[in-house]
Amino acid sequence: MDAKTETLLPAGQLARDNPVRFPNESPEYRAARTALLAEEIELRRHLERVSAQRRTLPPGGEVRGDYRFEGEEGEVGFAGLFGDKPTLAIYSYMFGPERDRPCPLCTNLLGGFEGNAADIDQRLSLVLVARSPIARLTAWKQERGWKNLRLYTDLNSAYSRDYFGLLPDGSEVPAFNVFTRRDGTIRHFWSGEMSGSTADPGQDPRGAPDLAPLWNVLDTTPEGRGKDWYPKLDY
Repeated sequence: MDAKTETLLPAGQLARDNPVRFPNESPEYRAARTALLAEEIELRRHLERVSAQRRTLPPGGEVRGDYRFEGEEGEVGFAGLFGDKPTLAIYSYMFGPERDRPCPLCTNLLGGFEGNAADIDQRLSLVLVARSPIARLTAWKQERGWKNLRLYTDLNSAYSRDYFGLLPDGSEVPAFNVFTRRDGTIRHFWSGEMSGSTADPGQDPRGAPDLAPLWNVLDTTPEGRGKDWYPKLDY
């Protein structure tokens, strides 16, 4: 624990000192809300500790595979996905040639990415990789009204296989991987490894934090996420 963390005021104290009060709330509500606020402060602090720990990961494996992609401006190698940025984030989109339509859950998540893509691009290169032909991907991009997301076809599926967007049995799974380019060497930095094998009983696989705005908003409601509702491509 560093010195900065050691000097933090207790979460319970911050919660008790919180001046917010809402019209007509009961003492019972305020007591329960204060207890919850303390937990939310602790959660925020834990997320920051996890992020700090993530940033101190040792160098990951060097990227050496025969990875070839096609984007809206033509074919590129792996290095070409970085553009002029030192960091690259790739989302493996479940939209292979065997699918009539892409995964609704992936599409919902990427809708949130679309709204932030221009801002994210100021700091790193964010791309989507799928196995459908680029013409199909761009047609879908146009249908969704996406303007800022950059889509690429995995021309030989090698990247998808090596970085867990495509399982050995041929099934697709979502994957989010981050890579770095330092001193001319490209390395894997981090991947969201929380999958079905790490899910708790009664829960769908999810990362922490969850990258999808949908679920974060639903988590603030009395109904929560529910147990059998999922977004669709259209309503």
